[in-house]
Amino acid sequence: MKVLLTGCAGFIGSTVAEQLAGAGHEVVGVDNLDPAYPVVLKGWRLENLKSVRGFSFRPGSILDPAFLASLWEEAGPFEVVVNLAARAGVRQSLRNPYGYYEVNLLGTLNLLELCRRWAVPTFILASTSSLYGEGPRPFREDQPTDRPLSPYAASKKAAEVLAYTYHRLFGLDVVILRYFTVYGPAGRPDMSIFRFVRRIAEGLPIVVYGDGTQERDFTYVDDVARGTVAALGVRGFEVINLGSDRPVELNRVIRTLEGILGRQEKPRTDLRFSRRHPLRTTG
Repeated sequence: MKVLLTGCAGFIGSTVAEQLAGAGHEVVGVDNLDPAYPVVLKGWRLENLKSVRGFSFRPGSILDPAFLASLWEEAGPFEVVVNLAARAGVRQSLRNPYGYYEVNLLGTLNLLELCRRWAVPTFILASTSSLYGEGPRPFREDQPTDRPLSPYAASKKAAEVLAYTYHRLFGLDVVILRYFTVYGPAGRPDMSIFRFVRRIAEGLPIVVYGDGTQERDFTYVDDVARGTVAALGVRGFEVINLGSDRPVELNRVIRTLEGILGRQEKPRTDLRFSRRHPLRTTG
């Protein structure tokens, strides 16, 4: 298939691009290289993708309809749109909710409109386990997700609802993939594992939001990418959790990293975010 992949320079996006091309698909990757974290890391990922046969890169933003239209004329038609472009991060969304809604909702709308206009049959949307909030575990796709606990989760919920509307009205096959906490090489530096590694390696105290007993469903990036590629074969409207279903306590993660790095540091709890803080349960 010919696939338009947005967010291709991102942590998950670059791995998906490599696996899509490796499976024989023609991949046109789009990314605006947003400086939400050091762009040098995104550049490193793109440099590695240069040698991947079947992959090509176009710099641009999904918030720019003119760019998307010209891309369609130049590089299309596409059989699948995989939208991994997003503003990610729960706590950061509290500081800049407008930016999250702009990219995660309006950017998705721009892509859905192009799918409608050009009769693209399949749209895949990256979403998040944060939608489940404080819901009961194990998380199930049919659980209520109408009480998100952060602007980030709320923006992803809005994008999911919008995608369903386009499926219902225009017959677009839609697959929504709810990612759980993803880790792996060249990950986002704001993720907890990478912050822990840096601070342990440098002998600095670890900042833990809460007492460390909160759990995360850590999922390796290659596994998430394989699930994303497999979604190309799904028809109709489907919501799929992509996670290990084996949540791990943060204290255990810290102890494991200390063992690997050969250092023992006592975690410091940041009391501004107690166990009662609603953001503690996000995936």
